[in-house]
Order: sequence, then C-alpha cells, then structure tokens
Amino acid sequence: MDLIDIGANLTHDSFHADLADVLARASAHGVGRMVITGASREGSEHALSLARASGGRLFATAGVHPHHAVDYDDATDALLRRLATEPEVRAVGETGLDYNRNYSPRETQREVFERQLAIAAEFGMPLFLHQRDAHHDFLALLKRYRDKVPAAVVHCFTDTGDALRDYLDLDCHIGITGWICDERRGAHLRELVKLIPADRLMLETDSPYLLPRTLRPMPKDRRNEPMYLAHIRDEVAKDRGETREAVTEASTRTAERFFRLPELASAGV
Repeated sequence: MDLIDIGANLTHDSFHADLADVLARASAHGVGRMVITGASREGSEHALSLARASGGRLFATAGVHPHHAVDYDDATDALLRRLATEPEVRAVGETGLDYNRNYSPRETQREVFERQLAIAAEFGMPLFLHQRDAHHDFLALLKRYRDKVPAAVVHCFTDTGDALRDYLDLDCHIGITGWICDERRGAHLRELVKLIPADRLMLETDSPYLLPRTLRPMPKDRRNEPMYLAHIRDEVAKDRGETREAVTEASTRTAERFFRLPELASAGV
C-alpha cells in the first residue's frame, strides 16, 4: 500500500522547474497520492490547477495561512467559497493562528480564521489547520465550530502533550512531519506520537520545508520533497513500536477517510 502525503507545498517556487521529477521520485518511494496545500489566494488557485492536471493523484486544499491574513478581503472569501465546490479541493485551509511570527496582526488573524471556519461549516468541508504559539485563542475558536464540520486536522503538530490532548478531545486528527526527526526541537514528539490513535494519525512532509534532520545522506539543496515521507513513516513506526506496514496501512486509510479519497485501486494512480 502506498503512502499519502497530506501536506505538500508543491506550488512553491522551488518545485517549478522539476515537479514531474519530484512526483516520479515520490512514486518510486511509495508515495502514491498527495494533498497540495493552499495557503494564499493565488496558492489555492495554483494547487487546484495542479490537482486537476494530475489524473487523480493530487488533491488540494483552499485557504489563507495566518501569515497572509492581512491580505484577506471579500474577494478572497468569495474565491474560497467557489474553490470549496471544486471536486479536487478536499479541505478548507491552511488556516489558523500564528503568534510566533505575527506577520499579520493577531486580531486580523482571528477574524480571518473565523471566516474560514464559517466556510468549512457552510460547505461541510474538513479543516486543514495551522497553530503556532496561539493554542488558547486557536482552541477557543475551533471549539465554536468543531461540531459544524465533518473533520479537522492540526497540520504539522509540534506542540505540547496538553495541546495534543485538547485536540484529541475535540476528535481532531493530527499531522506529523519531519519535525519529529529534529533532535533540537522535536524530540518530545517521539513520546507524544505514541498517544495518537491510529485512526487519528496522518503523515506529511510540509515540503519544501522541514527536511528530516535524520536523513542520510542529506540532499545538497536541503529541499524537502514528498519522497521523504517514507523516512518520516519509518521514524514514526519506530517510535510507536509498530511495523512500517502497519503505519502505512493505518495512515493511508485514515487520510482516505478524512479527505474522502477513492481507494488507491480506483484512484488512477
């Protein structure tokens, strides 16, 4: 069974010149399908166009990252509502709060997050969520809408055990990236990943970011890409005391249910 990368930023400039090769390498390393992250107005439209051209291998999310919240206007809201009706778009997001860098004012982030929560609720879409150093405000807003949306994944989880339990109590899914391979910042995740139920755990690269630090050899360009999802799977399997096959099976089935994807045999992959 092939893996599903639930968070790949394939619209990033670093993939423009060799995307076909990136997809071929992913396939060769057992990554059959990918969900392209939409994190801005333009990025969400680009993600949809890539998904449409993929023959059922790529899917997309549509949303505005909190870094870009200051650019969110009524036209953006209307666009996201239109994108939510497209068959290749499988979740609203990346949306949430980021108080670490504060590229957009916090009040604006909260307003824009709530507008996207409302879109997900209106269209019955899953949520693809971002939270960094904003757990209290993020959780308060999410609680208002959690019972109005079918599912929610806290993408690229890097937070504490208390935060993890809060999200699991809300029946959220958890996305694990190569952050778990970072001995400087992510060592705590090696214990926390054991607490995530198999039907709530999904895997992602967040490429081209978060190249796993335990890769050997390291790519010279230091660019992360979907083929390295297999390495993240192996690390997660080791930490959970499970086989690679078990983690692949569970995470793939979970992603299929979350994003309402066809099973691999009928996906045209």
